[in-house]
Amino acid sequence: MLKRLAGLLRNTQLSLFEPEAAAPPVQPRTPDTVRPQGQRRLLLSGHPVDYELRRARRRSIGFVVSADGLRVSAPRWVTIAEIEQALQGKQDWILRKLVEQRERARRLDAAKVVWADGASLPYLGAPLQLRLGGLARYDAQARQLHLGLPPDSGAQRMREATQAWLCAQARALFEQRCRHFATALGVRYTKLSLSSAQTRWGSASVSGAIRLNWRLIHFSPAVIDYVVAHELAHLREMNHSPRFWAVVGSVLPGYEEARQRLRDEPVPQLGD
Repeated sequence: MLKRLAGLLRNTQLSLFEPEAAAPPVQPRTPDTVRPQGQRRLLLSGHPVDYELRRARRRSIGFVVSADGLRVSAPRWVTIAEIEQALQGKQDWILRKLVEQRERARRLDAAKVVWADGASLPYLGAPLQLRLGGLARYDAQARQLHLGLPPDSGAQRMREATQAWLCAQARALFEQRCRHFATALGVRYTKLSLSSAQTRWGSASVSGAIRLNWRLIHFSPAVIDYVVAHELAHLREMNHSPRFWAVVGSVLPGYEEARQRLRDEPVPQLGD
């Protein structure tokens, strides 16, 4: 049995999937809680961890930690005891990823926008307050966006007006930064368009077309510059080789910090 378990552990597949929305994966339950079919629990380093077990036609045990918690896929012939021994063998990795998911869920929850007068969301890396009533205008000094909507406007009207304004600001700024970095890199882009992709910040095609996610407008100018320079650098190197990163660094020294901030900072959840 130990020999067979060792073979399973050598072939264990670990993966991490991080969608946009998340919920805390580890939630203590009372002992008499009835768990859905396929849900099991074991102790890892003294912590109760729930996991979903799926039987599949495969040769090894696979672990996936996602927003929904821990999922285990195992061949039909592997016993529960062997599966849980494999989990114990990878408990440090599992617990670390569960904590990361819980922290991500906390940050995403904090990033949700409550659509009401006085709501706040990030614009160019700093809080922007939304106000109802009065004429539509942007007060840069007070960092307030007056939407020009009646005080009793609902969430949908507020969201639509806010997004329209943010997209307009994004297009104007992205055009300016694309011209700047295209000149610096000695490349020519043919078209700039905005995207609303959930998992991609930008793209570049061999035809010179650049697509940038309008949600970048939430980030600081340094982060926006990183994404713009990144995509335009692809017009010289259509890859992510060391040569590509050297091109990015030639016009944006120290881009690594902005790259990390893009990964770490949560994007506001507008509900669109």
